Amino acid sequence: MTTLATLPVPRTLTEALDHDWLRRALAPVTGGKPITAVETVEVIRTVATKLRFTIAFDGAEGGSEAFCLKGLLDVDAAGAMGGPVTVLECDFYIHLAPKLAVRVPDCVATVVDRDAKFGVVIMRDVVAQGGRFCSALDAFTADEAAQSLDQLALLHSGSPLLDELPWINRRVAALANSNYVTEELLQELLDGPRGEGLPAATRDAARLRAAMKVLAERDLQSPDFLIHGDGHAGNIFRTADGAGLIDWQLLQRGSWALDVAYHIAAVLPVEVAEVHERALLNHYLDRMQGLGVAMPDEEAAWAEYRAAAAYGYYLWGITRRVDPAIITVFTHRLGSAVTRHDSFALLGL
Repeated sequence: MTTLATLPVPRTLTEALDHDWLRRALAPVTGGKPITAVETVEVIRTVATKLRFTIAFDGAEGGSEAFCLKGLLDVDAAGAMGGPVTVLECDFYIHLAPKLAVRVPDCVATVVDRDAKFGVVIMRDVVAQGGRFCSALDAFTADEAAQSLDQLALLHSGSPLLDELPWINRRVAALANSNYVTEELLQELLDGPRGEGLPAATRDAARLRAAMKVLAERDLQSPDFLIHGDGHAGNIFRTADGAGLIDWQLLQRGSWALDVAYHIAAVLPVEVAEVHERALLNHYLDRMQGLGVAMPDEEAAWAEYRAAAAYGYYLWGITRRVDPAIITVFTHRLGSAVTRHDSFALLGL
């Protein structure tokens, strides 16, 4: 994987598909061969854009290769404010991915403009290699959730690397104190379709914001873990070798429980989570201990897990720039976890 700081970072789909730009961006793995054709395979637009494409090379022996580029393309001014997280994702692939055992796509190049705080990542196309990206709305089985928890355990076990990476920050306090969504707007959102079926006490925006602030205070006292921060099904891929993780834009340091409680509640239908989540938590704890990481005992971990459910619920409670159907499913799953675990009470609220 090569980091390119001299190329301009594409801001539009057209710029990302430009033959000469791609030739230069991919030169470390293609030898700079002239590109005769670029074919768009799929464009997936969420907050960021994922562009799957193939390129054909000049000459009878030129052949073709398949890649996936991720970045903020064709975004408005509000979307462009997310530029720093694209740099964070680039830095994950530059500094961390080569040192971790967690399964990630094969990143071949990052293009970063640190002054403008924009970056793109170019990876081998997982789908072309026989894998598949999970849909955000995929309902995992308990066995599938155990596989993805294994990947989170491998990520978390790399936490000693944080000593070398001061640029990986805690995010819970920043989220709790952000004015991106005011308490009034959050209440309006929770009173809408995303909050249907949840008790009024769970839909209380003031309690939810207060819960995040308590989590932030507790987070400062917890051991540092390297965590993904956004482990829903849409950020999982599967190959013949098993599950892997994508989307490192919420990479952070914090409590292991933030990742685990969010992941289990987000990927499992409510009725499955109710039956299997404690066993899945114990599966994760066993994996961490097998990796040589000291963890709390089962009862203490269960209490941390239950309280941490508020984190994922808050993330989806404030989300606006995603398909409403996805927001509704995640808010319901995560809000149901907060309800059944009495997370607010565990946080003293």
